[in-house]
Amino acid sequence: MRILTGIQPSGQLHIGNYFGAIKPAVDLQTRGDGFYFIADYHSMTTLTDAARRRQNTLDVALDWLACGLDPAKSVIWRQSDVPEVCELMWLVGTLTPMGLLERAHSYKDKTAKGISPNFGLFAYPVLMAADILLYDANIVPVGRDQKQHVEMTRDIAIKFNHTYGDTFVIPEPEIRDESAVVPGLDGQKMSKSYDNTLPIFGEEKALRKKIMGILMDSRTPAEPKPDADKNLAVQLLKLVAPADLAADYENRLRAGGFGYGDLKKALFEHYWTFFAPYRARRAELGANLDHVNAILKEGADRARATASQVIARAKKASGLR
Repeated sequence: MRILTGIQPSGQLHIGNYFGAIKPAVDLQTRGDGFYFIADYHSMTTLTDAARRRQNTLDVALDWLACGLDPAKSVIWRQSDVPEVCELMWLVGTLTPMGLLERAHSYKDKTAKGISPNFGLFAYPVLMAADILLYDANIVPVGRDQKQHVEMTRDIAIKFNHTYGDTFVIPEPEIRDESAVVPGLDGQKMSKSYDNTLPIFGEEKALRKKIMGILMDSRTPAEPKPDADKNLAVQLLKLVAPADLAADYENRLRAGGFGYGDLKKALFEHYWTFFAPYRARRAELGANLDHVNAILKEGADRARATASQVIARAKKASGLR
């Protein structure tokens, strides 16, 4: 079984990336053949600063490796180091209906938020389909908001197979229901696009300020809060604190006599402790970038070995060989 996922190097990784993509990827390493790529091509739809893209790409590699991705068990590479993905995008794009792309929730959501529409943003699902199909992926761990894109990949693959004969593996999405959507500091889904994130490797003082700045309602510490389970800090605390402690904080908030300030202090302490081993590992990796780059190069070579077989199969099926 081949498992594939990826993440855009569009900015500092946050806790939503960790629970929505990185942790599932690390957990799945024991279940099958793991393929994980840094989606630098995808980042071009919204980021035009070349130096920042290079730095972000390196940061993503450091973050994933620090958080437990094991290159001995998995393959990690830069998307752009396997150019066959763009070639396959064209092959499958010629069979992708415009109506399918027009129904993409991500495109409509991003443009509604003020992101300038462009071809790359509109064709994002086609490149994502190529990302998945190029490696014969069986399982694609995604956030709930990306589930539609995997379904579109399935539609595209089925149409290609129907048109040209059995060529592509039909992938299945896998979603972690308990943390598919991590709430951001404003209550929306946590996303760099909304500037509502908590970074995994943020500086201590800045991170504390962000957490202590989470807006709450005007109820006093003494007042009972029967809706404590809906409190944003409680929801985040459940991700980084032991279950019994998180439940205790929630119960104390519900009963009254426990203030929001103390709750946010507890959130910071548990957050900082949770990611402490990853910070230490990242510092080690950052001091040996030659090793990190060697991992990415080896990963690209391994990924391209599979990609070359799949693209040859697709070109032969479609009459290009």
